[in-house]
Amino acid sequence: MGTAEHIDALETAGRALAGAAEAAGTDAPVPACPGWRIRDLLRHTTTVHRWATGFVIEGHREYRADGGEPDLDGAALLAHYREGHAALVAALRAAPETLAAWTFLPAPSPLAFWARRQAHETTVHRADAESALPEGPGPVGPELAADGVDELLAGFHARDRSRVRADRPRTLRIRTTDTGDVWTVRLSAAPPVTERGGAAASGPADAEVSGTAERLYLTLWNRLPASGVAVTGDPGLLRLWRETSAV
Repeated sequence: MGTAEHIDALETAGRALAGAAEAAGTDAPVPACPGWRIRDLLRHTTTVHRWATGFVIEGHREYRADGGEPDLDGAALLAHYREGHAALVAALRAAPETLAAWTFLPAPSPLAFWARRQAHETTVHRADAESALPEGPGPVGPELAADGVDELLAGFHARDRSRVRADRPRTLRIRTTDTGDVWTVRLSAAPPVTERGGAAASGPADAEVSGTAERLYLTLWNRLPASGVAVTGDPGLLRLWRETSAV
């Protein structure tokens, strides 16, 4: 996916999140995030949106902390969320390709990083908000979902801070049944090492987890139960993932 597509995904997901939050009400519990209510989700997400906007507009070259969560609720909180989301979308659309700013995952450029990261931040939290509704989370497009699996595996869990570790070398394969994407994740006492496609895709694995890109996306982000994916080989590796992969 390109930067423009990520910004479009951010815009769509952010609006859907607001709609679900308004329909559920800010006091509704969020089943996908035990202990949270919709107000907690909105406060968190708008804080992240505004934090990201600062890097895009002001071009900070070093990490800066966010401004803290707003002490708002109800209609005022929803309005604050919508304002922050719209400002982030506008900032990304107006930003030059040459944007120089701090990032924390590998990307072709800072602009590409922030567009992709906020697209997935918001899509996952859109699913959280929709989990508060009777119908549950709505669909995630296959291309966006596969891109989000890649960001999670090859981005977040390539970092030293990943807690996904194994006491001996193991290989976990992730395979989408609709987009044809395959990731081979090598687990050890060190941070995971992920290869997308390539010769490793047909090599031996201790376990393989397969399903649609959408289902894998929400399962690997621990937003849906593991019952919706197929597991061959050692089921303990998926259990290890779900117990240690929170970011």
